[in-house]
This record gives sequence, structure tokens and C-alpha cells, in this order.
Amino acid sequence: MLGRGSSAIGIDLGTCNTLIYVSGKGILINEPSVVAVEKGTNKVVAVGADAKRMLFKTPGSIHAIRPLRGGVIADLESTEKMIRHFIAKALPRYRIIKPRMVIGIPSSITEVERRAVEECAYKAGARDVVVIPESLAAAIGADIPINEPAGHMICDIGGGTTEISVISLGDMVVTNAIRTAGDDFDEAIIKFIRSELNLIIGGGAAERLKIEIGNAFPDKEIEKVEIKGTDASSGLPKRMDIDSEQIRVALKTPVNIILDEIKTLLGKTPPELAADIVERGIVMTGGGSLLKGLPKLISRETGVSVFIAQSPLDCVALGAGKYYERTKGIENTRNIYDNLND
Repeated sequence: MLGRGSSAIGIDLGTCNTLIYVSGKGILINEPSVVAVEKGTNKVVAVGADAKRMLFKTPGSIHAIRPLRGGVIADLESTEKMIRHFIAKALPRYRIIKPRMVIGIPSSITEVERRAVEECAYKAGARDVVVIPESLAAAIGADIPINEPAGHMICDIGGGTTEISVISLGDMVVTNAIRTAGDDFDEAIIKFIRSELNLIIGGGAAERLKIEIGNAFPDKEIEKVEIKGTDASSGLPKRMDIDSEQIRVALKTPVNIILDEIKTLLGKTPPELAADIVERGIVMTGGGSLLKGLPKLISRETGVSVFIAQSPLDCVALGAGKYYERTKGIENTRNIYDNLND
């Protein structure tokens, strides 16, 4: 009876944000993957948005952390507490009727890392756990007809990883995940401003610059914003202007790494499927896909049309939830992931 009544949920356990999709209700959780704990006792002080506001601003007695790095779990205990908190928020009755979970994870993670995700979910209160590759989940969430005998390319740029796959007949033909993504965009901006402008800024300021004036393709109109930080020489507070052209230069290295990976995967794609991709284009998902000019740059360099999914930030969570709804059995979903690793 508990099995029939249990909720099916899809989880995008992201480096930057965690999203939870509940069958029949949509996405109920979309919060930063951050946990604040009390030092010594490990008591949870805050989770999600409340905890993110504490990053780098906590007193000595409180430690705010991001428990996932590069798309994998770096702190098992904190990740478990975070998942438990989010599930309780989305499903108040989950302790009585345990949910069944599908979690999107990078295809490149090791067996040990995969088992850590499953263990975390079970400890957080899951009845059953299935893990599937992020790009497969993203493709379903983007409403790509993956069961067709045709090639579809998807590029999911998250916070910690970028996963690129060619999918046909419901499975991944070629795929690869690299640990260059949104966080690396932020880090590149921080390094550029430190080396070129002699100014030290934090991750929050870098993220704001990426969102406001970040770009991957030369634009006719150059935008400017004011930034505040610490002078690297004097150690005193300082403010100055920076423009979108400078940010484009700062982002060149991580953007080119992703671009080269897309080209490499296109080169590994069987000719028949490559022809389908030329006709249908490349679909982009994830927060990184929203970097201004990135689709245009990829299209120019590959000669293939590039489209951003309708809800790029939600696709993995949506696809994970819908994937469970479309599956006849848990063992079948596990086999698909096992075949990928084989």
C-alpha cells in the first residue's frame, strides 16, 4: 500500500542549485546547494537560499559549505541533510509515505561516486532510488523525442559539469562530461580581474558580472558596470568600471574548452546521426547555456543551428521526474545507466 501511494520525484542534484520535481505538482524546490552547520555539533543552521546568504560571512562558530563539487558529492553528511530538508519542504508527509526518487548525475562519475548519491538519497528517506545521466534527463525535460530512431544532440552546462550527448532510440550513442562549467566561468572572471585590474573580488560579484554583462560572442554594444572589491596592492576597498568586452576575454578559456568538446563529440558521432543533428540542431540546457552569445558562437564554429530549451534551468529535474513516469520498472532504468558505463 505504501508503494502504491508513494510520490515519484525527480531531483537535479546540482553543484550550484538543487531542484526537485514532484509528479503531478511540478518543480517545488529550486534552491542553492548550500548548507550552514554549527561547528563542533554539526547541527544544521540553514539550508538553501538562507545558507547561501551566509557564505563567506559566517562567524567562527558557523560553517557554510557547498557539499557538491564538480557535480559529485564532496561532503556526504551535509548532502544527506540538505536532501532531507528539501524533501521535507516539498513533501511534508514523506516520513510516512517514502518517495521514490530519480536523480540526474554526470555520466562521467565513478561507481563509488554513483553509490554515494544513492546512499545519500536512501539515508534522506527515499523508498527507491534510480540514477540516470544528466543529459538524458535534460533531453526528456526539454521535450526532445529521444525514442525516435534519429540523432539528437544535447549540451547541458551546469554549475560543476558540462555534459554533451548524442541520443537515439532512448539511449546515449556517444557522450562525455567535463568538469568545466558555470563555476569555471566565475573563477575565470575572478582571475582576470585580479591579474589585469589588480582587484580582488568574490564569487558572488563574479557571478553577478557573468549574468549582467557576460558574453561569449563580440557584441556591437559594449556594456559597462561598476565593481567593488579589494585593491590587491594596498588591501583597501576599491571600485572601478569593467565592460562586457573585458568579461568576454576573461571567459575565453572555459568557453573554448566547452566548444572544443562539442566539436570532438560531433566528430565521434556516426554519419547518419550527424546528418540528423545538422537538420535538427543542438539543444542547450542548464544555467551556463544562458551566457549571452554562447549559442551563436557554437553555431558559427560548428555550422550547426543551436537552440536553448524552453526552461533550461529546470530540464534535468523535469526530465528525471518524467523519466520515472515513463518507465515500466526500476531495473530497466538501472540497466540503461549500467550499459552506458559498460
